[in-house]
Amino acid sequence: MIIEIDNVELYFKEKRILYGVYLKAETGKITGLLGSNGSGKSCLLNIIFGNLKPKYKLIRIDGKAILKPLYQTKLVAYLPQHHFIPDRIKTKTVFKLFGVSWKHFIADFDSFLIFKNTNFNKLSGGERRVIEIYIILKSDIKIILLDEPFSHLDPLHIDKVKALISEEKQHKIVIITDHMYRHIIDVSDDIYLIKNGHTKLINNLTELEDYKYLSLGALD
Repeated sequence: MIIEIDNVELYFKEKRILYGVYLKAETGKITGLLGSNGSGKSCLLNIIFGNLKPKYKLIRIDGKAILKPLYQTKLVAYLPQHHFIPDRIKTKTVFKLFGVSWKHFIADFDSFLIFKNTNFNKLSGGERRVIEIYIILKSDIKIILLDEPFSHLDPLHIDKVKALISEEKQHKIVIITDHMYRHIIDVSDDIYLIKNGHTKLINNLTELEDYKYLSLGALD
């Protein structure tokens, strides 16, 4: 499957946020999205998902235009920056609701076994994030949008999440953005940079320095 987002124009009042944006992602690849704070990364993910309406956009899946919000197609799942699971729901219930195996989760994250009957709001921010990432990635969905997945995670969980993303890309489209750019560079097959409202496909990592997203020597 291939998804293309084209000709995106987004304004907030008179301020132009995105203009003429193009992005292509496909099954078997992780597509990373980089950009400075306020560049429109989260906006673009929300536009793809369908809960933010820009002035103009064109979304195609395998060359066919999608005219309704993508979330209505049941093809897409979105991990927002904020916690989206209700506070007082028990951890084991979360997995039942999303149709994801608790047994398989514990096999990868055995330290979470003690939280099986714990209310979700009793977990730390990082622990909540791990579960949210896992159920999004393991859901029966073909297009995964991840907004700041590495925030609040400790190094061990970051490595496990990276491995999980790389595993799930084999049969899903994954579009990911995070301010922790090294993790995006590490895990992505293709990288787009949002600069001055436009997207630029990065063919060589040194272009991130050329476009002044990174300072000279940051990649050394």
